[in-house]
Amino acid sequence: MAILAGLTVGGLNVVKVKEKITTLQKEYKDESDAHKKFETSYNRTKAELNATNAVLKQTQTELTATKEERDTAASKAASEAKRADKLSEDLTKTRGERDTAQQELARYVATGRTPEQIIAFNKSLKTLEDAKDTVDTENRTLLSKVKRLQNELARYQPDAPPVLLPASLTGKVLVSDPKWNFVILNVGENQEVVERAELLVHRNGKLVAKVIVSSVQKDRCVANVMPGWERGEVFEGDQVIPAHPAS
Repeated sequence: MAILAGLTVGGLNVVKVKEKITTLQKEYKDESDAHKKFETSYNRTKAELNATNAVLKQTQTELTATKEERDTAASKAASEAKRADKLSEDLTKTRGERDTAQQELARYVATGRTPEQIIAFNKSLKTLEDAKDTVDTENRTLLSKVKRLQNELARYQPDAPPVLLPASLTGKVLVSDPKWNFVILNVGENQEVVERAELLVHRNGKLVAKVIVSSVQKDRCVANVMPGWERGEVFEGDQVIPAHPAS
């Protein structure tokens, strides 16, 4: 009985082991099949991904090239637009110069004279203008001499009228010598100043003194402070105006 029971138990164990082995074999086969399926799917997906990456890389290359072409085209378009604007500006300027030239030509034609005659006339006009300038200069010199002589004669006349100076004349004190009561002013013959002319010295709108011109040079003169007219010491930089302005 013991032997029979042992054989029975042994048989049962063999059956269970066989079933377990069969189950493990089946599970292994299933896992192996699943792994092969996964590997096949992985390889296919990897191949598709590689193909997609290649297409993406090609697309990026084409996109970069397209952007470069676009930028080149935009730059060329801007350059052409700038060139067109410059041509339009030049054309407008040329048309203006043409119209001006036509107007000047019409004026020449209206004179009824030839260009050579007009040129000769312009030369003659320039000569006359130069002669007029010379005469004007000489007249100013003569008038200045006459005025100076009249002033010289007036000093010998009793009750001589005051010397008139241009109403617009203004100047300033360059040098002041309080010891000898004389000043040097920055106005002279060029500003129509003559001897015996009287000027008022002022500072900040207040009268300081009255001076009378004793000698004159081209652009300056020497004047003495007149007694009784001193309201204070004369300083360099004080302003002067005519005491007797011409109306």
